[in-house]
Amino acid sequence: MRILGVDPGSRITGFGVIEVQGNRFRHIDNGIVKPKSADALPLKLQSIYQGLGEIIKEYAPDALSIEQVFMAQNPRSALILGHARGSAIVAGTNAGLDIFEYSALQVKSAVVGYGRASKQQVQHMVKTLLNLPEVAQEDAADALAVAICHANSSSLNQKIKQNTRR
Repeated sequence: MRILGVDPGSRITGFGVIEVQGNRFRHIDNGIVKPKSADALPLKLQSIYQGLGEIIKEYAPDALSIEQVFMAQNPRSALILGHARGSAIVAGTNAGLDIFEYSALQVKSAVVGYGRASKQQVQHMVKTLLNLPEVAQEDAADALAVAICHANSSSLNQKIKQNTRR
């Protein structure tokens, strides 16, 4: 199974593609989609949508996993983040991918074993789990962590999905 993990953001959207082979993970690619900072929000959202669409075409993932919005102190920031998530979700949905959402607590627990882990701990564990030569850029590492979270949760998700179809 090939998974595209997404860490959404209006300034930088991280992506990570992994392949799951049994209980082993294989790193395929990671990086960022970075809209032009001078662009208005609609153009930034279009850039995220198009950038992830290209990644989906290139790597043909089976699923898209994405981090849920957390309620920040600034409601405007949370709203803008929600727009970026929406662009990513529509890119995946339009490509026919199943979409899976995980909280930051779930992602950190799945990758580090501790839901309150620091960003550095997550980055280090992503590097270790995927046998990367160096620590991935922060947003890309977060996206890889979301993909790993889904890989660790996918058998449970499959069972839930099968039960809801009955």
